[in-house]
Amino acid sequence: MVATALILTACNTSKDIPYMIGIDQLPPEVLNATKTITDPIIMPGDQLQITVSSGNPSAPEAVKPFNRGGYLSAESGANIASGNSEANSAMYYYLVDTKGDIEFPMLGKLHVAGMTKSAIADMITSQIFPRYLNDRPGVEVRLHNFKVYLLGEVNKPGMVTVTNERLNLLEAISMAGDLTIQGKRDNILVIRTNADGTRTTQRLSLNDKNVIASPYFNLQQNDVIYVEPNATKARSSWSIPPALTLTVSSLGTIMAIVTFVVTLTKK
Repeated sequence: MVATALILTACNTSKDIPYMIGIDQLPPEVLNATKTITDPIIMPGDQLQITVSSGNPSAPEAVKPFNRGGYLSAESGANIASGNSEANSAMYYYLVDTKGDIEFPMLGKLHVAGMTKSAIADMITSQIFPRYLNDRPGVEVRLHNFKVYLLGEVNKPGMVTVTNERLNLLEAISMAGDLTIQGKRDNILVIRTNADGTRTTQRLSLNDKNVIASPYFNLQQNDVIYVEPNATKARSSWSIPPALTLTVSSLGTIMAIVTFVVTLTKK
């Protein structure tokens, strides 16, 4: 009977381990609906790289006042986009303050919290051209500090950072060394901080093939992912509090004394 129970328990546990069971059976329309990746929503505390490149290669000096640390031609802007270290050395980051603003050269304070990178680029372009420049400039906005945090039953808990500004749940878990065997795969908690400072939470099951269709599958910067321990791990971590151990020990001593006294009395 005990052996049978152990076998059944092992079978039930093994069913909880695989990820996205039956995902190969999802219809194409469901898979296609998950391909859209939106720009990160900018929020206070983010660090932005913003470059303004000249739309006129013969007059790169025109955009110099709009770049921290020097001017950039269209070619220089391309170098930054490709990760050229020399071009990046001229770049400085714009920290989004607690009010959601950045201080931009010539334009002053700009409110960017709650906006996408492309919306910020359009806003800056519209304020520069044609008011200050005769040629439409190129404006590129990049999020420098895209990071998420993984806690609980993962092999390498901590902060995960990426440079491509995009990360989904499975990628983050992979970068954390995968879940431990004791991690609950059917109840992953995602805590999300919104641009206005509010927080939302969502429970996701990695066993469920439809998890890729969740709006929380594609992570946002500063998301926190918590993996709970399964029942086996929770039971193994339980211990008797020291105070209770002392109490039980004391009661045992008292009972032994009482028994001894009763025995002597009977004699």
